[in-house]
Amino acid sequence: MTSGDDSIGVRVTVSETKGSAPRDAGTSMWVTAEGQQGTIGGGKLEFQATEQARKLLASDTQTSVTQTYALGPLLDQCCGGTVVLTLEKMPEAAYLAQGEIPNRHALYMFGAGHVGRAVYRAVAPLPFDLHWFDERVDEFPPVECGHVNTHGLQDPVAAVNAAPAGALYLIFTHSHPLDYELVKAVLARGDARYCGLIGSKTKRARFENKLLRERVVTETGLEALTCPIGVTGIDGKEPEVIAAGVAAQLLQHI
Repeated sequence: MTSGDDSIGVRVTVSETKGSAPRDAGTSMWVTAEGQQGTIGGGKLEFQATEQARKLLASDTQTSVTQTYALGPLLDQCCGGTVVLTLEKMPEAAYLAQGEIPNRHALYMFGAGHVGRAVYRAVAPLPFDLHWFDERVDEFPPVECGHVNTHGLQDPVAAVNAAPAGALYLIFTHSHPLDYELVKAVLARGDARYCGLIGSKTKRARFENKLLRERVVTETGLEALTCPIGVTGIDGKEPEVIAAGVAAQLLQHI
């Protein structure tokens, strides 16, 4: 989608759902006379919503409309729930300014090497506010997402200590000692929703022994550490494969 101040289209928003529905409330798509961007779930619901949006575009009097769709009786969709759509005619610039605002979760990621960059590409479209740290600032790719912030890593422990309660953490720096200090800081907080450390079972065992010797956590507290990272059954070591497994695992923890 290209931005144009004079371009007019229709924002179609799922404003309410009851029962089973293809997308959650807050989901939106953009419809113009020539095409569309995004999806509210596909199928007949989206087809009819797109038709209605173009009728709204052609109207000289209407600027918005709200429509309730019973997915089973009206559209013969198996979801069987009810979806309320709000259609609003507006300039494209206004739509881009609003965007789709999901409930985002704070994700603190340490390391911008091959795996870090692959994970960034995997999680950027997902509902996370990503805070990405590495002392090697040249390793960061160009970032255009407003919910992704890169930081030159000066004091990683301070960054962990400043994170909000219930944050998620991913640790894969170029230094095992730095990895350890970060894991130590996260587990000492005791409130991480997820703490993922890249590495083997051997690396985990060494970190666990040191954490216990330093009395950072108890045996029970070690359960908060995920290492190796990624969902079970995805075993490839390529950065993109690791990233796919990690992204799925993060979604399991929000």
